[in-house]
Amino acid sequence: MDSSEEEYATQSKLLKDFMSIPSIDKAWIFNSCSGPQAMVAMSQANLLANKRRKFMLSGHISKESNQPVNFHWAPFPTEMTGASAFVPSPSGLKLLVIRNPPEKESPTKFEIWSSSQLDKEFHIPQKVHGSVYVDGWFEGISWNSDETLVAYVAEEPSRTKPTFDHLGCYKKNSSLDRMDIGSWEGQGDWEEEWGEAYAGKKQPALFVINVESGEVEHIKGVPRSISVGQVVWSPNSKDSAQYLVFVGWLGGKRKLGIKYCSNRPCAIYAVRLKEPKDDANEAFPLHNLTKSISSGYSPRFSKDGKFLVFLSAKTAADIGAHWVAESLHKIKWPSDGKLTESIDIVDVVQVVNCPDDGSFPGLYRTDLLSDPWLSDGHTIMLSSYWRSFRVILNLNLLSGELSRVSPNDSDYSWSILALNGDDIVAVSSSPVSVPEIKYGKKVLDPAGKPSWQWSNIQKPIFKCSDKVMLGLSSLQFKILKVPVSNVSECLTEGAKKPIEAIYVSSSKPKENGKCDPLVVVIHGGPHSVATCSFSKTLAYLSSIGYSLLNVNYRGSLGFGKEALQSLSGNVGSQDVNDVLSAVDHAIEMGLADPSRITVLGGSHGGFLATHLIGQAPDKFVAAAARNPVCNIASLVGITDTPDWGFFHAYGDKKHYTEAPSPEDMSRFHQVSPISHISKVKTPTLFILGAMDLRVPISNGLQYMRALKEKGVEVKVLVFPNDNHPLDRPQTDYESFLNTAVWFNKYCKL
Repeated sequence: MDSSEEEYATQSKLLKDFMSIPSIDKAWIFNSCSGPQAMVAMSQANLLANKRRKFMLSGHISKESNQPVNFHWAPFPTEMTGASAFVPSPSGLKLLVIRNPPEKESPTKFEIWSSSQLDKEFHIPQKVHGSVYVDGWFEGISWNSDETLVAYVAEEPSRTKPTFDHLGCYKKNSSLDRMDIGSWEGQGDWEEEWGEAYAGKKQPALFVINVESGEVEHIKGVPRSISVGQVVWSPNSKDSAQYLVFVGWLGGKRKLGIKYCSNRPCAIYAVRLKEPKDDANEAFPLHNLTKSISSGYSPRFSKDGKFLVFLSAKTAADIGAHWVAESLHKIKWPSDGKLTESIDIVDVVQVVNCPDDGSFPGLYRTDLLSDPWLSDGHTIMLSSYWRSFRVILNLNLLSGELSRVSPNDSDYSWSILALNGDDIVAVSSSPVSVPEIKYGKKVLDPAGKPSWQWSNIQKPIFKCSDKVMLGLSSLQFKILKVPVSNVSECLTEGAKKPIEAIYVSSSKPKENGKCDPLVVVIHGGPHSVATCSFSKTLAYLSSIGYSLLNVNYRGSLGFGKEALQSLSGNVGSQDVNDVLSAVDHAIEMGLADPSRITVLGGSHGGFLATHLIGQAPDKFVAAAARNPVCNIASLVGITDTPDWGFFHAYGDKKHYTEAPSPEDMSRFHQVSPISHISKVKTPTLFILGAMDLRVPISNGLQYMRALKEKGVEVKVLVFPNDNHPLDRPQTDYESFLNTAVWFNKYCKL
């Protein structure tokens, strides 16, 4: 075995230990005669099957007065084999399990479980609908209040395609159910899809299943031009009509990629359900509840049913940036259930332009529970980004007062999992600490103002290996404030403020004062954010001897609208300068050895990584680029988000066209990494997914071949069945194993 094989063997053992750390995905709290019960959904990489193993961990919560809260976990978790989604009913007495078939022709299975057994099982054939949408924008599964019906979003049944007999003649009124031997089905008309992650998915549509009979109804009245998702039931009242409220996206002339893109215009709609007394042929109108603004999603009814709250990314939809700050709004729901054309939308939380240091920066990628309300009925709990952190917030819908619930002095990231009355079950982690479940108990001060006292929960069944715990115990991290360079008067105040970078390093004293090699980690987007939360793969790099510098350049979420939008039209320059400023700042502070610095990034992070090795050719000894944007000029004609290139090249959406001009192509080339290819000499590892629709593989391959042509050392990994995130377990594993070995080669570890 040569030295490289020995290194692969050595590194693979430790990386496998990191990859096996479970993720805490969701949680539910149920009340029973013996007290509250917790159910936690978790997942774990299954390397052999190249899938994620899903399982449930259950436990009893004991809350005695003046005693710490205790979770008494079941001795073993329960694996949810083949389950696509599990959705408890409002009372917690029933559990809906959905199993989407791996084979296209097989039926979707709906299972209704009680506390001790399987009560019902229904098989929904393909002629009724295809797979149920269980993640992404179109996800939506909702029980009604009396737990007799479930509304959900699934693929519309396949449209009839032309068929031909054994002689090649067209057959009229034919179907797959009665095709003759030798006949075949034609292709039919091609239909637009919603891009990355939705390849092969049919149009999302609205369905309701009766959980007693298994009867499925395809909800009529929603035009096929509207793609539906996020369905919820309106308040149930004997004196008012029942509506399904949902989000709808219009494809327009073209369905642009929707994954990671909040800038796709959408609205919240309501459609009335038919009742026995209604005329079977009667068509009820479809109500657009948010027609006055360009974006509305995540609808939630208050406990008393008096109002509907929702989130909006109207700034993104209006200007064209794929993600910006969100706003939160409410609508008064009519007590008689009679909707009118005149609906007043009340702003509750607006976009923050330039937050003061330490103050609320706005809402970003907000998480709302299915039931996010405290017992008062008007206080909502949510999770959002706050600079380089994820935090938990509470919002009083009556007063508009918003406050931070997760500890102000915590340097960890926090996300809400579930509510137990007015208490909170959350997950917390840091770059050097694995996710843990926390319990927040509501307390009132003498003035009646609430706060939450946080306590640790006994660790669930899983535990990390000794090697992982030893590696993590020797690490530390801190937030670096980095002044931005080239500050001009034309910049907004928010764009002049320092950026942040998360620095992770060994806590052990340096031998001879020598720094560990540094990996500069650059997030994608560009409108995303690096947070002080746990990443298995980055923690692995830290544990084998690398310091990390995770840079939140201007354009990152969580820092206010002005800082974010300052990047528009300035990609390839402002973001590059911000990363270089962060690197130079770390060097000046004695945190990095300038002779051993590498760079790692994916998507727009790959765009910056390849820009950096061209614009600062002597700065980095090695680079790793995951599905990188290298040439926008060759990307715009084949990506599912061509508007991304136009927006970031010009800074607005008015330039977007399906037929770019020579001037457009020149501008795209000017702001792309390939314009600096002649200066590159950094050895570069390319990690590419052949099924990527966002940044098709040809973009990275073109840049790689240009480097080879000029004699730069390159290595290429292509994963034939992976799309943009490159996140399947084996792909994740092999990618970071090769990244570690590649960096070790040039950092002489």
